[in-house]
Amino acid sequence: MVLSPPPTLSAACRSDHTDTYHGEVIADPYRWLEDAGHPDTRAFVEAQNARTRRVLDALPQRTALLERLGELWNFPRRGAVWQEGKAFFQLRNSGLQNQFVLYTMDAPDAEGRALLDPNTLSEDGTVSLSGLAVNRDATRLAYAVSQGGSDWQEWRVRDVASGEDLPDVLPDSKFSGVSWLPDGSGFFYARYDHPEDGHRLSGANRHQRLWLHRLGTPQDADELIVERPDEPEWGFGTAVTEDGRWLVVNVWKGTARQNLIWIRPLEDRGAFREVVGEFRSGFQLVGSAGPLFYFLTDNHAPLGCLMSYDLETGEWQEVVPEGHSRLLGVRMVAGGFVLHTLEDASSRLTLVDRRGGNPRPVPLPGLGTVEALHGHADRHEVFLTFTGFLTPATGFRLDAASGSLTALWTPALAVNLGGYEVRQEFATSRDGTRVPMFIVARRDLVLDGSHPTLLYGYGGFDISLTPAFDVSRVAWLEAGGVLAVANLRGGGEYGERWHRAGRGAGKQNVFDDFAACARFLAGRGYTSPRHLGIEGGSNGGLLVGATLTQSPDLIGAAVAHVGVLDMLRFQHFTIGWAWASDYGRSEDPQDFAVLRAYSPLHNLTRRAYPPTLLTTGDHDDRVVPAHSYKFAAELQHVQQGEAPVLLRVQTQAGHGAGKPTRLIMEEKADVYAFLLSALR
Repeated sequence: MVLSPPPTLSAACRSDHTDTYHGEVIADPYRWLEDAGHPDTRAFVEAQNARTRRVLDALPQRTALLERLGELWNFPRRGAVWQEGKAFFQLRNSGLQNQFVLYTMDAPDAEGRALLDPNTLSEDGTVSLSGLAVNRDATRLAYAVSQGGSDWQEWRVRDVASGEDLPDVLPDSKFSGVSWLPDGSGFFYARYDHPEDGHRLSGANRHQRLWLHRLGTPQDADELIVERPDEPEWGFGTAVTEDGRWLVVNVWKGTARQNLIWIRPLEDRGAFREVVGEFRSGFQLVGSAGPLFYFLTDNHAPLGCLMSYDLETGEWQEVVPEGHSRLLGVRMVAGGFVLHTLEDASSRLTLVDRRGGNPRPVPLPGLGTVEALHGHADRHEVFLTFTGFLTPATGFRLDAASGSLTALWTPALAVNLGGYEVRQEFATSRDGTRVPMFIVARRDLVLDGSHPTLLYGYGGFDISLTPAFDVSRVAWLEAGGVLAVANLRGGGEYGERWHRAGRGAGKQNVFDDFAACARFLAGRGYTSPRHLGIEGGSNGGLLVGATLTQSPDLIGAAVAHVGVLDMLRFQHFTIGWAWASDYGRSEDPQDFAVLRAYSPLHNLTRRAYPPTLLTTGDHDDRVVPAHSYKFAAELQHVQQGEAPVLLRVQTQAGHGAGKPTRLIMEEKADVYAFLLSALR
């Protein structure tokens, strides 16, 4: 390790606060750091940031890394095309713009014109787009803006032809999209009560309501469509079917992939038909044809299947049965469906007819990920992007009639990646489970255990880590690093059984899988423990924290971003209660025993830990920054030896979504410089 010891920092004040959980007294000496607005907390953050900057700014690689990241990042990028009416839309970035710009075109490969540039909404680029919805005839755009990375959204409306905003402004929305009425006169959206002063970034989010907003009317005139005061944790999403006949309400409860489905005629105000009336499985609306509604579901099919429901007869029918691979997504097109499956964590596409028959595989460019599928039930044309670890996102048009896949545009990356390759290896976890892992490295890599290696993981909430291009990782590879991305239990790579094996009482499996991957990398000669760094964010930050406390001897450095690190109190802030579907709650005695056993904050002991960098945002209203504040203070308190424990708090930033390019590059430069110095 070549990191210098950090400057001396006055120890954070430790209080004598304790809580009693099921007879066990738990100390919480840094409870005061949960009050983000308190002067003492602000002083703590300022002191930590000043110390962290003195360490990171002195690293010899940082300046060169930041300069190189600016060079690598500066290439045009585009998202997937989508169509409404006769118009096409796409998000684009010319290279170093802080936020992507929305374009509208008259053809999918046309140059078009800028319709909405969020870079003009703030001087520092911290106002971002968090939602977009174009109405059926492409005359109106509903868009949501968020400030400083917050999950809170404000919906606005823009005239597509003129590019001018209408008077409609709808604040206090969160975790909501928009569904337009067929005639474009209004839309459905969800919102919460206006948060109390001082609780916008930490208050619990409950009692979401579903509203219909009519254009040109004030928000307080919105029509209430659904509320359930008896079920404060229920949330509501909507879809208006393409034929304009039906309103479909998706009722969610937390982050579990279980939901209710309610349907009624669009213009009715009577009772909904409860098509799915209990939280037992996940049901995702694919589309409809007359009285038939199609759903992607894992009900009695852990890997997923496609089912139809007849609104007239109430009968369910299997259209595409469960296969041997995870069915991740389905797009309804003219005459059939496009099936998106995962095989060992990489994408496959297959075309089938409306009965689920006549399967036709769609050849993809290689090992990678289909990131989006946009199309309509009455058209053969489907738009998508494809990416891989060494392949920037590329736009394609799929003709569902012929099965042909045509590139619309290819990004011009100013670096040759031909000297690198992607390998897929499989580690064996403690209980014998086979755990896949992608490894990206030079083709001529000598397996002598000397290479700085970054192991990244997540392992939760049915989220799959599939091959995707991150331009910052090119800088890591160029510096001689190896990248490993682990597909841990708790994710969605192999369906609901894989997810369930890493949640609740099975959460320890996730940490065991990650440790197995670390041992595999060292055992095969890619690296050695002192050259191995680990990284993860959010639930992946929990993964890093648990690995740090359980297996510190396996690693040489740790980086945890916006981590969930206090497993006894996460449910008390913002949307944290929703994570109980994966974690459980400390109020339950059995859950408490599991949480107490691995909670990173509560398993730190006096010993020498490897160099650790914790990052968070002062506006993070999903995983509140107190998790990182408390963990950093406790880790600094118990740390033995000279390895630094650094806390990096980004101002005007949240959980990560919408973070401007400038701030991303600065953070990446800090992280890679820290790791390269720690792992040499």
